[in-house]
Amino acid sequence: STPLHKMSSLMKLYQVVGRKAPTATDENPPAYRMKLFARNEVMAKSRFWYFMHQMRKMKKTTGEILDVNEIVEKNTNYVKNYGIWVKYNSRSGTHNMYREYRDVSINHAVETLYNDMAGRHRSRNKSIQIIKTATVAAKDCKRNSTIQMHNNKLRFPLPHRIMRPASKQVRSLYSANRPTTHFQ
Repeated sequence: STPLHKMSSLMKLYQVVGRKAPTATDENPPAYRMKLFARNEVMAKSRFWYFMHQMRKMKKTTGEILDVNEIVEKNTNYVKNYGIWVKYNSRSGTHNMYREYRDVSINHAVETLYNDMAGRHRSRNKSIQIIKTATVAAKDCKRNSTIQMHNNKLRFPLPHRIMRPASKQVRSLYSANRPTTHFQ
């Protein structure tokens, strides 16, 4: 069967606030806030301690988590352009990268990023670090795959359409003619 950590589907944006545990010498240590993408709260806390150990002399045993919040996007009703700055480890070294995605939410764009990096560069989730994310205006987009979608006359043909009756009452159970599904 599938392990539990693989069953949760989408990456979510979390804000984790933590600090070094208060001691007799330092009763009120500074708190650090970090926004990061993870599948659940447990993974978010784990990533927080991973990065804090690299940046400050702090780890889980000497620190405490003050707060964990999931940040939810306000409007996911329309498509936006997202720019994501990434650092990842490959088999040959560490690389910086900028990628653009069009999606309705940053969570979906990051999920696409992880799948894309796995497919194109064979990179695992743990070797990818998201440095920064931003909503990019159409005029500031750099990648052709994103720019080609900015044409307002862009159309997607529907070559195989099956005509449906207006209501169930006017539907006929049997028809003498085969349906015409190709329209010019």
